Order: sequence, then C-alpha cells, then structure tokens
Amino acid sequence: MRAARLRRSGDIQALRTEGRSLRRAAFLARVRRTDRREARLAVTAPRTVGHAVERNRARRRVREAFRRAIDDLTVMTGLDGLDLLVTARAGGATEEFGALVAEASAVLREATA
Repeated sequence: MRAARLRRSGDIQALRTEGRSLRRAAFLARVRRTDRREARLAVTAPRTVGHAVERNRARRRVREAFRRAIDDLTVMTGLDGLDLLVTARAGGATEEFGALVAEASAVLREATA
C-alpha cells in the first residue's frame, strides 16, 4: 500500500497541534494516529534548507524514504491509520538514502508502538 498524500490544510494544522514530534538528523516528523485505513503523508522543507533546488531534492528524498518505509511496515505489520507531517532538514538532501530509509522506519515503528 502506498502512502496517500495529506493535502487539506485543516488536517495538516490539526497534525501540527495534536501530533507527536519525533526529531531525527535529516527531518522532523509529526505523527498522529487516525481511524482511517491508510497512512497519509505530507512533506515540507523550510527555506533554511537552501535554495529551491536543495529544498526540492530534500523533499523528494524524504518523501520516497517514508514511502518505502511505510510499504515495508505495511507488509510486515499491517500499518494503517497514521498521519505524518515531515519537515525535511538540510541532511535530507545529503544523507545516504539507505540511512534515510532506516530513520524513517525507526520513526514509524516508534509512532506505532
């Protein structure tokens, strides 16, 4: 199952106020359990990450890392009902991709525990 995109500003705002914050070197994740049957994901990158090219690269890499981690956990544990707002940091554009996926998996396991 692929992660659906979290798009509505009301859902994102609720996640910012009610979500649990989990910090990592490459990103900051806010997570919240929901009663939906799918995991939803939104990825942002502030201007402190760099110019548009660096921000876009960081967003794409972090989004793909979380999608892979969600796919892996869904197959293994039946992950569902989770909203994620991930804010990429500068390390998201430069960190090794395997390490990025490992950090995303660790965040998801911690969020579902």
